Amino acid sequence: MGNIFELIILAPITNLLLAIYQVVEASGIPFGLGFSIILLTLVMRFLLAPLTSQQLKAAQKMQKIAPEVAKLKEKYKGNPQRLQAETMLLYKNQGINPAAGCLPVLFQLPILWGLYSVLQHLVKETSVNEINKLAYADWLKLTTLWDTSFFGIPIAKTPSELLPIIGFGIILVPFLTGFSQFIQSKMMIMPKKVEPKTKGKKKETKSEPDFATAFQTQTVYIFPFMIGFFSFTFPVGLSLYWITFTVFGIIQQYKIQGAGGLEPWITILKNKYGGK
Repeated sequence: MGNIFELIILAPITNLLLAIYQVVEASGIPFGLGFSIILLTLVMRFLLAPLTSQQLKAAQKMQKIAPEVAKLKEKYKGNPQRLQAETMLLYKNQGINPAAGCLPVLFQLPILWGLYSVLQHLVKETSVNEINKLAYADWLKLTTLWDTSFFGIPIAKTPSELLPIIGFGIILVPFLTGFSQFIQSKMMIMPKKVEPKTKGKKKETKSEPDFATAFQTQTVYIFPFMIGFFSFTFPVGLSLYWITFTVFGIIQQYKIQGAGGLEPWITILKNKYGGK
């Protein structure tokens, strides 16, 4: 299994990075490895864009019918078989395939893990020969070991290692990594619509959120914190990849779903500072 993963995922990504690096170096652009990681991430994001778009559209449809699903859960809470049947009927009537949001994710995971594995290995590699062993062609091979600094920051080292050397400013790397992930996670949750109050209408009791809703709400805060925490102990090059990957995802998500869960915050800021 390991050889198949290396043959299908790791080797092509490695050679793509080497090809981009050779073009960047030939163009005379400084900090070649750092910019190559950014360009590689953008290339991978463009390749995965159709799958990501399908995933986001499926999630958007699921969120739109969430109130209807909640009503069914309340109506058939003592009858799980009927609840399942009615839920599937609702999906069918709305033209929703519940698996549509999962399959793109499952397809993307090996590629994302491969990209992560390649960067983790190559940014810390100190032998030109070891890197060149992975090259498909001679023109992809390095003549000298690439410079692992990016605007003066050694991307092969971790923020925890650089903290005594650079100072507290290096904390910005894990902070930006976690913060960008938080923005994307927050955008995934659609804001709840406030129902207008009607005279004489009896106030409905609020039902407890189901497990899926509660879990999604918690992960908006927990997952970005974990990403920021882990990036403190991972090479800076991986954070560079993650930030680029996430920012591109935010742009794509905004084009499809809008600001999502950020909309109430944006409205508050507009009202506060007089924006239009």
